Amino acid sequence: MLKNPQSKYQPSPIFNFPERTWANNTIKQAPIWLSTDLRDGNQSLFNPMNIETKLKFYNEILQVGIKEIEVGFPAASDLDFKFVRKLIEENRIPDDVTIMVMTQARKDLIDKTVMALHGAKRAIVHIYNATAPAWREIVFGMSIEQVSELVKNHISYFKQLTDNQPQTEWILEYSPETFSATEPEVALAICNLAIETWDVSPTRKIIINLPTTVENTTPNVFADKIEWMNNNLQQREHVILSVHPHNDRGTGVATAELALLAGADRIEGCLFGNGERCGNVDLVTLALNLYTQGVSPLLDFSNINHLAKIVEECTQLPIHPRHPYVGDLVFTAFSGSHQDAIKKGFAYQKGQSIWQVPYLPIDPSDLGRTYDNIIRVNSQSGKGGIAYILEHSYGVHLPRRMQVEFSNVVQQMVDSSEVELSAEEIWQLFTKTYLVQEFDGAIHYVGHSFNNGDLILNVNVNNELKRLVGKGNGLLEAVVAALNQPIEIISYEEKSIGHTTDANAITIIECQIATAPARFGVGISQDISTSSISALISAVNRCTRSREI
Repeated sequence: MLKNPQSKYQPSPIFNFPERTWANNTIKQAPIWLSTDLRDGNQSLFNPMNIETKLKFYNEILQVGIKEIEVGFPAASDLDFKFVRKLIEENRIPDDVTIMVMTQARKDLIDKTVMALHGAKRAIVHIYNATAPAWREIVFGMSIEQVSELVKNHISYFKQLTDNQPQTEWILEYSPETFSATEPEVALAICNLAIETWDVSPTRKIIINLPTTVENTTPNVFADKIEWMNNNLQQREHVILSVHPHNDRGTGVATAELALLAGADRIEGCLFGNGERCGNVDLVTLALNLYTQGVSPLLDFSNINHLAKIVEECTQLPIHPRHPYVGDLVFTAFSGSHQDAIKKGFAYQKGQSIWQVPYLPIDPSDLGRTYDNIIRVNSQSGKGGIAYILEHSYGVHLPRRMQVEFSNVVQQMVDSSEVELSAEEIWQLFTKTYLVQEFDGAIHYVGHSFNNGDLILNVNVNNELKRLVGKGNGLLEAVVAALNQPIEIISYEEKSIGHTTDANAITIIECQIATAPARFGVGISQDISTSSISALISAVNRCTRSREI
């Protein structure tokens, strides 16, 4: 049992901001995206990426369409330094893409950072320092005044250094670490000091990045702080307001979305949420959340399976099967009621312009995913899911009462095996139940002739060939006469499987013998007459078998 948290944990102080307006806003456009997979994501891996792996990942980020990429911490890592030089010297940075590197507010580290970026057309340098009480007091033993002096001195130094290298367009990003735990008035004063020191103007903007380095409040509190900062930052028109949410409370996505409502312009995160501890905010989830609301994220996830494969290879981390949008199981329904609703939704969707399928907030095909595994069958499944699999994988449309009948057969199988059934296994069970009935006394169609109401029907019963004759106004009436049983045909359906000229016909017949329960039978053949006779024999076999049992 957990201990009383009041004895150990102090709740985060409440930020009182009754003037908030963000709760009435909607997100109408995509933010500026920054991928920090190659820096923040990389430093959280068991085995950090080498140069070749980072380059592979970098190229994939470019394909997605992200225009700002944090590529490393060159002052702290020789590998990162070499990687930055490789991108610049080999001209691997497209004109519309800006790379970003990170450094602490230390002169020696700033020197090496600027050296790493020599020759770049445009670069963002991300300078950060601790501002939150626990960091500045416990880790660094600094006062607020000392922190402010540190910020002023180091941004001044960076400005002087880069003013002497005008061949590169230099952009400063400043982060107070960790903003979410810093007193708002302290964070504001330090950020305004950074803005003033950098001497911002219409042609000299600054990125003020407000990180939830460690997530410690509910997303609405963070949104209040973002709106308050948005309202009070100096020269706001020349400031790009950025957020960098982590996921310690499991609410990183919500934090980012509410921050956008509160005035943030830019989001930093990793494609699938990799990062320190519980991860950075998940950019793919954020972007596709926008997409489902009719807002273009301006990113390309049309082949999300390929992207996931590359990310897994580069990070050596698996993507959870329930991960939003990309997990192996997120478009899979096992529940019977879900399956039935999805099946009906697909039928309704044909010809509709707006996506509206129950339980599927996004069309999997928009992400380059197929419908193959949307419905899978286990002990929780129902008739709708089984019917969907037969229809989608084999072109067999089951009448509703037959869905109920066959689902009982499948349910007995999964209950006894206690495992999921694949589409192939369901088809094998369907074949065994309706098409290849191997039990004592089963009738097997061999051939027939039908002329002027006269039928000759050749069948095999227990490996013995028999010749049956019957007469009727139609073929099935003659078959009933030939079988010489009190057969009542309840329903008859006939469809083609496929759309080619040589497509098979499938016939489904429901019949009843005397007072025994009604049963369905199935026949498949390129010849319609053959499929009809086979279906009736199949139904008769099942009725007979039912009476015997």
